[in-house]
Amino acid sequence: MTRASIQADSRPAGVAQHADCPEPTAEATWIHVIRKMDETYADLVRHQSELEEKNSALEDAQHFIASVLASMTDILIVCDVQGRIQQVNRALETLTGWSEADLRGRPFLALLAEHCLPMASSFAQQIRAEAIHDCELALKGVDEEIPLAVNCTSRYDHRGRLVGMVLIGRPVGELRRAYRDLAQAHDDLKRTQGRLVNAEKMASLGRLVAGVAHELNNPISFVYGNVHALSRYRERLLRYCAAVDASEPSADLQALKAELRIERLLADLDPLIKGTLEGAERVRDLVQDLRCFSSGQQGESTRFDLVHLIRTAVHWVTKGERREIETTLDLPATLTVQGHPGQIHQVLMNLVQNALDAMRDNTQPPRLSISAGQGETTAWLSVRDNGPGIDEQDLSRIFDPFFTTKPVGQGTGLGLSISYGIVADHQGTLTAESHPDGGAEFRLELPLSLEPISGKVPNERFSNK
Repeated sequence: MTRASIQADSRPAGVAQHADCPEPTAEATWIHVIRKMDETYADLVRHQSELEEKNSALEDAQHFIASVLASMTDILIVCDVQGRIQQVNRALETLTGWSEADLRGRPFLALLAEHCLPMASSFAQQIRAEAIHDCELALKGVDEEIPLAVNCTSRYDHRGRLVGMVLIGRPVGELRRAYRDLAQAHDDLKRTQGRLVNAEKMASLGRLVAGVAHELNNPISFVYGNVHALSRYRERLLRYCAAVDASEPSADLQALKAELRIERLLADLDPLIKGTLEGAERVRDLVQDLRCFSSGQQGESTRFDLVHLIRTAVHWVTKGERREIETTLDLPATLTVQGHPGQIHQVLMNLVQNALDAMRDNTQPPRLSISAGQGETTAWLSVRDNGPGIDEQDLSRIFDPFFTTKPVGQGTGLGLSISYGIVADHQGTLTAESHPDGGAEFRLELPLSLEPISGKVPNERFSNK
């Protein structure tokens, strides 16, 4: 073999000799190959570094997403277009007691309560048009159903094709409890505000009554003293006149006695004195009731006769009416309960006044029916009118402060609210309802004292006129 042929055979494969180029030497050829290999290796190293950086970034992203999903308190369900579960977060696993491996491939509808299935089964079609927001569903929890506020949106791939949906649900149990606590705090605040208004009103009334009672007590004492003196004078006059008549007086004296009608005057003295005493006693009782009405919760709780307060409240309220009110009382002779009589008297007046106001626009004659009785541990009272009754939507608000169905300027909406608070303080109940035969009926129950009830008296029917 010649030297030329050896050089030709030693060329690397794929290296052709051009006719118009000088033939390269073997050394130059290997240098060229090594240089290309170095460049290729450098490219491989660079690509490897870039790949490792991307892998590291991908791992960081995966760890970040996993940590976010694990820290979410809202539940997350990722489904395909058929509604089969592909991924869930730890919050769902905690609520349902199922792991992601157990749930993967199952329909998400299997996690919902039966009554939610008709609504949730249409999600796959609805999300093609628009996302679903704040849809309330119930999740099958470990121990009980868990209400959720669910949002459902579409999921697309890199080509923009719909590949599934994503459901995010927030348990609303805690939110409901927070709203309930807020509503309770608001109700307590309104009741406190009503009681403050009532306390100021009662304080003003107490000062007024104290002054009126003081001014009335003085003339009442004068009347008592003078009437008792007149009673003694009457006895003396009767004895004197009897002695004069027994001494056979002259004709002139007998004529004067007839002219002055002395016998008639003496006969009228007894009923006049008794009537004056009765009137003075009624004024005394009125002052006492006013003191009791304005006293509030001053002093200790006492036992008192509820029937007496009922009669007094009805008398006070109905006597101020210009129209005739037919009032029926079905009451026991006495009914002793425990509490503060002044406050209960205020409740009774509010109930009677509320009944009269309800019958203000009656086309039929107004009728007020009040009955009372005794249960095992409580005394009860019913106040019923024949007005239009209470609307169904107002029953839940009838005892709310400042709620009234009266026209503007005719009611503050505090009467029933204050009454409800007073009864609650007495560990009693006050309820309202529309009677099946028409009108409204309020029922009051109060703790019963140890004293028994005496027998009932016959029913009474009277008019305020």
